[in-house]
Amino acid sequence: MSEQSGPVEVRDRILETASDLFYRQGVRAVGVDLIIAAAGVAKTSLYRHFRTKDDLIAAFLTREDEDFWAVWDRVAAAHAGNAAAELEAHLAWIGERVGRPRYRGCPQLNVAAEFPDEGHPARVVARAHKLELRRRLRGIAERLAVADPDGLAAQLSVMVNGAFVSAQVLAGDDAPAVLTRMAHALVSACGSPPPRPSPAP
Repeated sequence: MSEQSGPVEVRDRILETASDLFYRQGVRAVGVDLIIAAAGVAKTSLYRHFRTKDDLIAAFLTREDEDFWAVWDRVAAAHAGNAAAELEAHLAWIGERVGRPRYRGCPQLNVAAEFPDEGHPARVVARAHKLELRRRLRGIAERLAVADPDGLAAQLSVMVNGAFVSAQVLAGDDAPAVLTRMAHALVSACGSPPPRPSPAP
């Protein structure tokens, strides 16, 4: 593809190339010159669309975030009205993702580990992603009618994020089954809320 492509195509090509390199090699290890060479664009084209490398990193995480929630929304829609089935379905596709041969972990967690500064644009996107995960898990927990939905959401969030960083210790396609068993245990431990007292006659 040549530099004569439209601005949207050039931006998408830069972001696609950078995203692949960032995920496979790590954000700090990938320089702007490598992205330019791999994408086949001029340096001015990159900086026309992304003011700094930090902006490109944030765009990479935003792209990953959108892809993740698009899958989540499709699964949620397929199991509307059945919170238990929805939770199991989410754990199934997340487990499948973790078990992929070239899986290198959650992009948000990977980048957050590389940038300790809480104000870094990438950490802002990563934090928002993790807060959204917990929020959505809390919604499922509420519909499961457990005694402590916020506590269950926190535990499920830690479990899912733990799976993202534990791919190498999970054999083959173990992840979906392991996540499901853990989730069942956590839901069971949370119990049902106490019955509401009957109104006074």
